[in-house]
Amino acid sequence: MADGTSEGREEGPSDTKSSGIPLVRKISYAVGGMPYQLTQSVKGFFMQIFLLDVVQMDAFYASLILFMGRAWDAITDPIVGYMVSKSKRTRIGKLIPWIVFSLPFGIVSYIMMWFMPQDSMSPAFSFSWFFIWTCLFDLFLTCHHVPYSSLNMFLGGDQNARDSATGYRMGMEVFAVLAGGVIQSQIVGVHHAKKTRVCSQLNYSDTSSINLSYPALHNLTSSLTDTRRAYIVAALVLASLYFLCCLVLFLGVKEQLAPLSTLDRIQMPYLTGVKMVMRHTPYVRLIFGFLFSSLAFQMAQGNMALFCTYATSLGPYLQYIILATMTAATLSIPLWQILLCRLGKKTTLYIGLSMFAPAMAAIVYAGNSLPIFIFMVIIGGFSLAVLFLLPWSMLPDVVDDFKLKNPSSKDLEPVFYSCFVFFNKFVGGLSIGLSTLVLQDASRYRGICTKQ
Repeated sequence: MADGTSEGREEGPSDTKSSGIPLVRKISYAVGGMPYQLTQSVKGFFMQIFLLDVVQMDAFYASLILFMGRAWDAITDPIVGYMVSKSKRTRIGKLIPWIVFSLPFGIVSYIMMWFMPQDSMSPAFSFSWFFIWTCLFDLFLTCHHVPYSSLNMFLGGDQNARDSATGYRMGMEVFAVLAGGVIQSQIVGVHHAKKTRVCSQLNYSDTSSINLSYPALHNLTSSLTDTRRAYIVAALVLASLYFLCCLVLFLGVKEQLAPLSTLDRIQMPYLTGVKMVMRHTPYVRLIFGFLFSSLAFQMAQGNMALFCTYATSLGPYLQYIILATMTAATLSIPLWQILLCRLGKKTTLYIGLSMFAPAMAAIVYAGNSLPIFIFMVIIGGFSLAVLFLLPWSMLPDVVDDFKLKNPSSKDLEPVFYSCFVFFNKFVGGLSIGLSTLVLQDASRYRGICTKQ
């Protein structure tokens, strides 16, 4: 084994008889992207309300965890991307080992991120506990997601085949967002609804003298304990799915050498590689083209649970709202893939994203009308599918353009993908952190339920 490829999991371009990618490999690759969306969906929809309502953390500290956690998550992307580029090729590949070895650490840190070691914690200890575990989970998930994203370039096949694999991946990832939201809301939703009813009764009672009966306080404490246990059960379920998806990826995907790529160590220094990537004009346009649309979606996602629970009376229907949104996004992926092939990527992008703003504006004025709310989130789900599909379909084209213009600069794919994710994560963290910080002055978080 002089060149290290004859016994490994990699295959050269000549190993593929046609320009296509086997269906099993496409599906296995698509399933491998589900852990990221499963966990990020739950974090996006529920982390904010978990810290504020369940942990009963001050909104200022919650905003720090959300913003600083996302900032840390964003910073680790280019660093991990460069470390992946510098790593050696092994018998199971260059990218797959990162996914395999980060798996157990990612599972443990995800479970601990939803675990409260004590029923009552000081603000400093509470902040430190959840911030540390959030940062650790984001780090290990990055060690999974960055090499996984780069794996698209090493599936074999031509551009059309990679676009097809991206379509499968986006379909599975949108389904993962749906599954994560539905599983989490089915497990914890009933407990949140019960706690909200108890809190409403207490807040509308005469709390000025804090003359609350023992049964009322007992009901509140019991509801809070049940909600915390439900979050742990949901974390265990999603951690199991995390493991199974990574297992499918490992067994079903083999890395293949791509044109102008060697799957070897990158030779140039870190900053030099980042500068070359960021000076590629099509790449910069792609990043900023999707930056603000990603910001809008993450802002809506992060506040959806709080909006339904406190701004409307639709809190008990949150799981159905999430289900309608993500079902619409999942089912519309094939439609957008067809339009993409017939109309082109840019035209499809304009059509899809133009639907999002009117839908979100209508939701604000829908009030407590569940049918209107559901209809509008379905429209938003159609637009969301475009946001999932198009960026990751365009990115391989940009990387190919870079390699054609810079044939001497090889194996920079992880840097491209990690920097792309960096900007989306950082802006998303900024939006969630700022929106949570605004809640510091919201009177709805000054009720008796925040004083246990």
